[in-house]
Amino acid sequence: MVTKNNILITAGSTWVPIDKVRVISNIASGQTGFILANKFKRIGAKVTLLLGPGDFCASRISGVRIINFKYFSELEQLLKDELKKRKYKAVIHAAAVADYLPEKTMHHKVSSRLDNWKINLVPAKKLINNLKDYDTGLITVGFKFEPDAGKKMLIEKGNRLLKQANLDLVVANSNTNKAYQAYISDGTDKYGPFLSKSTMADYLSKIVMEF
Repeated sequence: MVTKNNILITAGSTWVPIDKVRVISNIASGQTGFILANKFKRIGAKVTLLLGPGDFCASRISGVRIINFKYFSELEQLLKDELKKRKYKAVIHAAAVADYLPEKTMHHKVSSRLDNWKINLVPAKKLINNLKDYDTGLITVGFKFEPDAGKKMLIEKGNRLLKQANLDLVVANSNTNKAYQAYISDGTDKYGPFLSKSTMADYLSKIVMEF
């Protein structure tokens, strides 16, 4: 299979169950993933979007293969399946993946009459750390979101993720005072600031396709 144009993007939030009907999640909408999918498609990429629950979870993009998921465990399995059965040029891991999982999940609905319910959370597996296990030549892009960080902290934390997860590129972004700001780094050079998701996606898609 031709691989030079195949791009895998993850987006949206992940759910982790605490009992049969309740979950822990986050506020990610999936918007960044949709913008990226559109940008890559327009410059000739064949895009697969793994999309979690969020504001954009019911949307579709013509020409983009979308696979929906809800749970952390589903995203983990989808990444394994896609990277084993298809050859991708790059993975753009923009999903807001759960950082913690309940130590114990109740397999029934917990009563709402309890005086208190203590849930012990333990660190979740870092899915981003294993992306190159499937193909050492895979281009890997991670996202580091720090909602209130300024330029210095964004770049520092972005570069830390870059090294920790053995990434090729990282997008460090914030939303200070509801104003989007992002930088792209490869560990040596940094690009930005990008003051909208669209301009960030324009630049990132061109870097990846020219890699």
